[in-house]
Amino acid sequence: MRRRASPFLLCFLVNNMENVIRSIDPGSPLEGRAAVGDRLLSINGKRILDVLDYKFYAYDRDLHLLLARPDGAEYRLHIRKTEGGDLGLDFESYLMDRPRSCANNCVFCFIDQLPKGMRPTMYFKDDDARLSFLLGNYITLTNLSEREIERIIALHVSPVNVSVHTMNPELRIRMLKNPRAGESIRTMKRLAEAGIVMNCQIVCCPGLNDEEELDYSMRELAALYPAVHSVSIVPVGLTRFREGLYPLTPFTPEHAAETIDRVTRFGDRCLKELGSRIFFCGDELYLKAGYPLPPDEFYEEYTQLENGIGMLRLLETEFSSALRLSDDPGPQRCSIATGFAAAPWLQELADRAMARYPALQIRVYPIVNDYFGRQITVSGLITGGDLIRQLRGKELGDRLLISQNMLRRQERDFLDDVTLREAEDALGVPVVPVESDGFALWDALCGVIEESSPSPAPSEDTEYYPYNQNRREN
Repeated sequence: MRRRASPFLLCFLVNNMENVIRSIDPGSPLEGRAAVGDRLLSINGKRILDVLDYKFYAYDRDLHLLLARPDGAEYRLHIRKTEGGDLGLDFESYLMDRPRSCANNCVFCFIDQLPKGMRPTMYFKDDDARLSFLLGNYITLTNLSEREIERIIALHVSPVNVSVHTMNPELRIRMLKNPRAGESIRTMKRLAEAGIVMNCQIVCCPGLNDEEELDYSMRELAALYPAVHSVSIVPVGLTRFREGLYPLTPFTPEHAAETIDRVTRFGDRCLKELGSRIFFCGDELYLKAGYPLPPDEFYEEYTQLENGIGMLRLLETEFSSALRLSDDPGPQRCSIATGFAAAPWLQELADRAMARYPALQIRVYPIVNDYFGRQITVSGLITGGDLIRQLRGKELGDRLLISQNMLRRQERDFLDDVTLREAEDALGVPVVPVESDGFALWDALCGVIEESSPSPAPSEDTEYYPYNQNRREN
């Protein structure tokens, strides 16, 4: 039986338009019973405020739903389904709420270093715990209210990816430029006591949170193991657009080597005493120091692979397996465009492949980052404009391979809005995005091209976080 919505409910609906059902999947237990445009209000009496509520309370087999029509009239449905089965609802907003913007002014923030004139959504800074759980984004915990902390504990939302940077409360306040930044260290300890798993990162800034401060942070984080499952130490990324910002300096090869040695010594101790290394340096630091990457077993579970921790080692391991198991692909002419840092590594893989199969012709082109500045050497920040300018007129073979990380999450365009089609037209060859996977790379070199699909998720509101700026993708 329907009833008219109360004034309170109407106010709730006006302020929660993101609960509107956008589509209902075929085969959904709600197909033919609910309608596009209706709003989901509660499940088993629990008010649904966002996607975490929805996923948690929709898990059970027996569900009593309260929904509302566009005119505000409420109705109830009783649903039986498999435990953990999907209700098959898509909402107007992926989060069923607005994304939370960052309350910090970090001295190393990459978004503050973007040039003017990019699409407006590139300047949105998210710091949303729900995106940490659902999409792997890193958060500082400074945005969390008491209710949200209690909900993470009550729903056992885990793992949470935390941008720690330092465990020194006073230094954290200085680095994040937020008076609440020190309090969130206590929040971490509270989450650890509740059994919430955290994967952490430290953006290491020479002269701020390195050396003895890094030692202190590692000791404090190791004391929270196993709740603190892994910690990545990645170098600060500095673009050429830093006028008026905090004076940071880039890593030198010598300082990169010293940092790796420091983290490795502490990780060796953790491995002996706790059974896990816990602390891992990003690939960028090894490349900057001129150090060889550690062996495959060093990275344990590759927990922070998408943060650039062991990405190149796993790529090499997978590529070697693919090469060993493959048949001769015959004559193939192709090229690879990559960031300056990873180019020697990929050249070594290409040389190995050509030595085994002489009919292969593979050229590796390192792309200098003129757009953001030459201190930026990772593939994930290469723009379409730099790609075109530096490769136009070069011998590219029958196709050009690029990292999938160069493209926006759901679209086929680069950070500077150059589309994949425009790059192909300018260069005169197909441009093939390849996942960070050694088997996929070998297939693409051999001409076995699978149409890449966008990363799952989202609706159009993920445009507000199209790139995870915290990640260090090579």
